[in-house]
Amino acid sequence: MTVRVRRERSEDERRVEEITRDAFWNLYAPGCVEHLLVHRIRTHRDCIPELSFVIERDGAVVGSIFYTASKVRSPDGWEHDTVTFGPVSIAPQLHRQGLGRALITHSIDEARRLGHRAILILGYPHHYEPYGFIGAKRWGIAMPDGRYYRGFMALPLFDGALDGVAGTVVFSDVYDADPADAEVF
Repeated sequence: MTVRVRRERSEDERRVEEITRDAFWNLYAPGCVEHLLVHRIRTHRDCIPELSFVIERDGAVVGSIFYTASKVRSPDGWEHDTVTFGPVSIAPQLHRQGLGRALITHSIDEARRLGHRAILILGYPHHYEPYGFIGAKRWGIAMPDGRYYRGFMALPLFDGALDGVAGTVVFSDVYDADPADAEVF
């Protein structure tokens, strides 16, 4: 089995959207919006194309990850740039084979290489703690409603990256998808 992570290309788009739909269908609620998010992220002002990757297995695209710009807005008005990933998708029949791990690890390494400060995500802690993510509360970074949630996590990409960075996260508005839009899509 040959596995390769590479940047997404235009000819991958349809397949990536199909994989994303299949991976998220009925997972958190009836239907899903994640495939629509992928479609919208690509052309959104907050997209970070240098961190948009697919993973291939034996030459076939079987998963993807997308990053957007995010920030932490401090109470004193300062804004600290961060990045956020999601959705992360692997074809359902290929789960638990290390493909998601390879994709996420590659993208984290690349985000670090490109000089990003930190990655802020929402997800299950047991999935993301092995990569070094911990609750954002440690740095005083809250969700937009001012609350701290166990599934809101941060990964500083260099020593001291989040020292003195406290406030509320501002995620890209590309994630504000309406399920009705996804049905049409």
